[in-house]
Amino acid sequence: MLTSARGFWARHRRKILVSLGVAGAGYAAYRLYDAHRAQLLRVEHLRAREEQAAADLVKNQLQEHFEKVQSICDTTTLPLAMHQLCENITSQLDISKLTDKLRQGKAESSALTPKEKYDTWEEIKIKSFTKTVSSMWAMTLLSLYTRVQVTILGRHLYLDFARGTHGAQLQEESTFSENGHKSFLTTADYLPTGKINAYIMDMQRAATEVLKEKKLKDLMSTDEVLQTVLQILDMFMSLCEDNSWIKYLIPDDASVQAQLMAVSTSGFDDSSLLNDFRKLEQLMAETRVVLASDDFRNIMERSLRKIADMVIEDLAAQTGIPSPPSGLPLATLLPRVAHLSLPLLEEPNKNKYIQMIRSMPEVELFYTFLYANMPPET
Repeated sequence: MLTSARGFWARHRRKILVSLGVAGAGYAAYRLYDAHRAQLLRVEHLRAREEQAAADLVKNQLQEHFEKVQSICDTTTLPLAMHQLCENITSQLDISKLTDKLRQGKAESSALTPKEKYDTWEEIKIKSFTKTVSSMWAMTLLSLYTRVQVTILGRHLYLDFARGTHGAQLQEESTFSENGHKSFLTTADYLPTGKINAYIMDMQRAATEVLKEKKLKDLMSTDEVLQTVLQILDMFMSLCEDNSWIKYLIPDDASVQAQLMAVSTSGFDDSSLLNDFRKLEQLMAETRVVLASDDFRNIMERSLRKIADMVIEDLAAQTGIPSPPSGLPLATLLPRVAHLSLPLLEEPNKNKYIQMIRSMPEVELFYTFLYANMPPET
């Protein structure tokens, strides 16, 4: 047995030694490879952690920046726009002088002719409804419009980040500067300042058409007042063919307006303004697309109907008039109808109507989808 084993070793010694050498070298190579792979995994894991930390940092910066934009809108842009809207609507549709005129005519029989008295009452009728309905439409649209602006800005900030924009670059190059953000947001002032006269005139045309058959002695219930308000809104929108109502919210050339504001503010033409103007033009184009969409039209109509219902509920609470068939004479209701505009034009943080619009599920859903499915860049 031992002799046989020695013979086998003698015959195959070379092969066995070579095989052992190969196996040893293979094992050593495997250990070296395994150690190298473990090192690579550690490096990759460390790199991934560093990249994640950098990504989290930029996301936090992005969130802070977006919250700052939201804060500008909530604390400055919309409140200022609402303040200007309140001042202009209140002054242009004031009926106090007209009511004083009627009181004077009542005290002095010779002060007013029958025709002058009739014309004064008709003017009060038109202005009272125009004041409340124009406040309702403008407040609703400004609330929705400024939210569209913030959503579009938020989307662009996210796209800048998704394209690989890093922290230091977030304020430069492809992004919109803070002054650019403010210029975009300040277009919310366009309706309360630049287009308020044309807007009120068109709303007054709609009110005149709807109210022409309604007599001052007619009894009106809260339901009939609501239907009158809705008819005026429908008439106003029918006067705005092909979404021409957008002209009240967005200037035809926003970049020129922003440039004038920027230069007048700084006193000189900053070279960085060019990028902002191009970006502003793009953002305004996207805003137009959103406002002209069927989805926006849907939430606009739903919001207006909700606000109209709330306003008439407030009227019923003030007057105590029941639903049909009873009611009060239209002449008696007119001062109360005009008074309904005041809470509609309150500052946003105290305005229950703005809070209601923001809390509507369909409105929230619209802005969620808008953020996720922004129209493609032009």
